[in-house]
Amino acid sequence: MENLARKFYTESEYLELEKSSEYKSEYYKGEIFAMAGASALHNRLVRNLTGLFWEKFRNHPCNVYASDLRVRINTSSLYTYPDLVIVCGKEEYLDNSLDTLTNPTIIFEVLSDSTEKYDRGQKFSFYREISSLREYVLVSSRERKLEKFKRVDSGNWLFSESKEGEPFQIESIESFLNLEDVYEKVDWSLVENKGIR
Repeated sequence: MENLARKFYTESEYLELEKSSEYKSEYYKGEIFAMAGASALHNRLVRNLTGLFWEKFRNHPCNVYASDLRVRINTSSLYTYPDLVIVCGKEEYLDNSLDTLTNPTIIFEVLSDSTEKYDRGQKFSFYREISSLREYVLVSSRERKLEKFKRVDSGNWLFSESKEGEPFQIESIESFLNLEDVYEKVDWSLVENKGIR
């Protein structure tokens, strides 16, 4: 998260600016941080996951949203755009604009060279403040690998990672992901040769 401006904004000023902005920004403690654009690989992984969950949720009380739905973390007043959000049950929003979700059930972040440290560290510490959050999944862009943190009680999270050839369980929605489906149409030789992340 890189701050591109020194001015401090109120939350309402930030939300108003986001309505007309050409790009997405995060907000934290009065500062606005521009978000970098995503690579083709990043977009493919988000698209694959969105498609997989859209199909699973056709007759299910959960919904999946890709990276254009903003999430507010009430305890820290962080506004951010996760790569993928799943919400089960009644959706709770900041206001009637219905563009800022406050009760995600599962969050996915696709790792990149520029965001991995933040996604694993400070951002995850913010996400842990969301009382509704049950699982946090990290999707590698360097190899076929998923990592998951599952809430086991109010202060503890259980870590697990995918294994080749085995379904990866998302317990809070009683679902499984196959790495072949998540990484469908990813050309790893192109990723390595071009340095695309």
